[in-house]
Amino acid sequence: MDPVTNDLRTDILSGRLQPGDRLLEVQLAEQYACGRAAIRSALVTLTSEGLVEREANRGATVRRIKIEEAIQITEARAALESLIAAQAARHATDADHVELREIIDRMRSAVGGEGSDSYSELNARLHRRLREMSGHDIASQLVDNLRNRAAHHQYRLAVMPGRSAESLEQHAAIVDAVVARDPDAATEAMVVHLRSVIDVLTSWGDAPTPQ
Repeated sequence: MDPVTNDLRTDILSGRLQPGDRLLEVQLAEQYACGRAAIRSALVTLTSEGLVEREANRGATVRRIKIEEAIQITEARAALESLIAAQAARHATDADHVELREIIDRMRSAVGGEGSDSYSELNARLHRRLREMSGHDIASQLVDNLRNRAAHHQYRLAVMPGRSAESLEQHAAIVDAVVARDPDAATEAMVVHLRSVIDVLTSWGDAPTPQ
């Protein structure tokens, strides 16, 4: 994996680079201690991933994802991640079950006082491990790309008051179904979780624009 592309991607996904920020080759080359050719290559890759937007005479910027697009991304995730949850229920091992339970326990601790950043990281870890446990490489790759494209909205969700506690119980239901080796229940629990995300995104889209 190209380290420059990976570092730039990480800075976008973590929020260090915000939607709309300009990505100037000279500055980035200095920041990442590399040549401008490496930066141009990274920008091409991240443009194909939907994280960067390039326009003639304006250069590159961190791409802004509209609410409508974030909703469509989450709808696509629901279709793919429900498949992943079902496959995880079929293929996860006893050791995997222990790990999933441990992640949920840590998420409960995070909701109880460690902060939204810790919860957000655990949330991402849980979804990533479910993808790995599923053994469905194509669905996993597609979901990984989709999650990255909507990363800014995912952070907004993580810091929304009360959202972590609600999300925790939804994730616990997914894990319960996987541990019970019940693909149908895992599918339903994942759909319920991502439908709740869509409901929040929709409420943001319906909210009046501040004057």
